[in-house]
Amino acid sequence: MTAQTALPLDGITVIDFTQVFMGPSCTQLLGDFGADVIKVERPGTGDSSRNSYPDKDGQDNPIFLSINRNKRGLSIDTKSADGRDVLRRLIAEADVVVSNFRSGVMERMGFGYDELREINPRLIWASGTGFGTSGPYATYGGQDVINQAYSGVMWRRSGTEDPLSIYPTTLCDYTTGMHLFQGILLALRARERTGEGQKVEVAMYDSMLHMQMQEACMQLNRGYEVNWGRMPLSAVFATTDGAVCMVGGFTPDPLTHISRALEFDEDLTLRAEFATFEDQMANRVQLHDVLAARVATNSTAHWTARLETEGVLNAPVHSLAEALEDVQTAANGMIIEAEHPAAGHFKMLDVPIHLSGTPATVRRVAPRLGEHNVEVLRENGFDDDTIARLQELGVLR
Repeated sequence: MTAQTALPLDGITVIDFTQVFMGPSCTQLLGDFGADVIKVERPGTGDSSRNSYPDKDGQDNPIFLSINRNKRGLSIDTKSADGRDVLRRLIAEADVVVSNFRSGVMERMGFGYDELREINPRLIWASGTGFGTSGPYATYGGQDVINQAYSGVMWRRSGTEDPLSIYPTTLCDYTTGMHLFQGILLALRARERTGEGQKVEVAMYDSMLHMQMQEACMQLNRGYEVNWGRMPLSAVFATTDGAVCMVGGFTPDPLTHISRALEFDEDLTLRAEFATFEDQMANRVQLHDVLAARVATNSTAHWTARLETEGVLNAPVHSLAEALEDVQTAANGMIIEAEHPAAGHFKMLDVPIHLSGTPATVRRVAPRLGEHNVEVLRENGFDDDTIARLQELGVLR
């Protein structure tokens, strides 16, 4: 781990109510760039991601460690009046409050925007929800896979013959977390001019619709579905030892180049059924069968080299394990190592945003549950007798 001064968000204090992935991915980035992120967790169980996947390190498992570095841990009973009073005292001096509960939960806890604005007019109150704060879905659970289904993302697949399936990476959570991060930065920038805080709201549903902005505009205005995975010369084909992904485009005659790369005896565009883009679209399944039969005769390395020679965009299909071991991953410095008091030595991904003058740093590993209870309260003016009383009452655990 490294230490550095004058990070972009030095001096910004964040009270972090987030859990699972969407919110923590946002607040981790805030911490990576210098913010003092105080992570609020339930006593005993903590953030749900501490317990979402069985692991030998229990609550300090890799799932939790991956998205909660550069934070200090505060384990406090938010259902108690004393616990809420402590948090209000912290929030009165904070810059940002972030949550990703269902709509209305923060308000029921007494931490809604209107209530907190009364004690801190400069506060940025940021919330990520599943579906927004109004409308028939506002109280629905905003889980990643559920939003894949509602937003149309799950429906859109390369071929109508392909079964509907769950995208195996948390696409919705991560995208929405990045939108939440951007919203907070914009609000902080605006506060520099106005001196006033504001509410920042993002919804997973909106983020998934927005990701499809090109396709949505075509659908809204032409009634036509654009599907980039259904282009006739974009596909994944099995080789003798793996698979190769190919994108035939960005040239006047991509199938001609593909025909040469795949060592066909003829230019496939000379066949009437594949002569034009429209023909290739109409006969996409037949064309893919022809290409697949040829690719299946040799190795991934053979075909990627041939396609590269002909200027056809292509790549071997890597597993995550292979991607993590790739030379480009190392060249980009995307894997870093740290020591955790419970989990020991571990590896994790670094920040994908690279600033030349004020790069992100890892100053803290993810906190143990309640690790910084005393430290945070002392910094905010609580004396030792008060802290001891809160501990005896079970407010701090």
